[in-house]
Amino acid sequence: MKKKFRRIAIGIDIGGSGIKGAPVDLKTGMFIDDRIRIATPPDASPDAIADIVKEIVDSFDLPDDVPVGISFPAPILRGTVPTIANLSQQWAGVHANELFFKKLKRPVTVLNDADAAGYAEVHYGAAHANPGTILVLTLGTGIGSALVSAGVLVPNTELGHIILPRGIEAEKYASSGVFEREDLSFEEWAQRLQEVFTYLEKLFSPNLFIIGGGISKKYKKYVPMIDTNAPIIPAELRNGAGIVGAALMAYQDDKKAGKKK
Repeated sequence: MKKKFRRIAIGIDIGGSGIKGAPVDLKTGMFIDDRIRIATPPDASPDAIADIVKEIVDSFDLPDDVPVGISFPAPILRGTVPTIANLSQQWAGVHANELFFKKLKRPVTVLNDADAAGYAEVHYGAAHANPGTILVLTLGTGIGSALVSAGVLVPNTELGHIILPRGIEAEKYASSGVFEREDLSFEEWAQRLQEVFTYLEKLFSPNLFIIGGGISKKYKKYVPMIDTNAPIIPAELRNGAGIVGAALMAYQDDKKAGKKK
């Protein structure tokens, strides 16, 4: 007899170097089993990635109606990958939702990786129970973003690609990758981040900024030098955010689909 599971979904986080997954208790946002990680294959083709995702999902031995959320390193438009930068170009134009549904034979939701991480931070992490407009920026090689208002995700914002008033793309000017490559001081980097935050605040007037990425651990070295109306705080969920956010979105989508039937 199968065990009865409630408010559980499987989250998968696909990255350029590894594919990670775990089942998530959506009441707490905590993993209910050990996270599994498998290296991303060199070709990273759709079929190769789908096979690895299936291997991870099957390893948890959960009922077939437990949905799967997949955090993916590209925009997702109506289930399709329009462009791809960090995996095989074979992904461009692929309907990712259909691909993974056919492979897994269970409900699937695919969403952008920054969106998944930001969604998790709003529901379980740094912005838990905050009903306002939250803007999450992930400072890494580029700048990822997630915009959530009243708990609702606005997908595929890609705000790292906005053009600042000085005429340069935000992530080419102020990502942590640029900080490292140009050997900037924290003060110099904070001045660049100030331009990014000022412009984003003008556009969206968020109640709260959350910064993620590895450099968020050192936020005390640069955030106090940035002046904004909205507070800026570090992300809390770290490397598990993509898994948790994807799982939550998949569960919610599955429930919506069930009500329409």
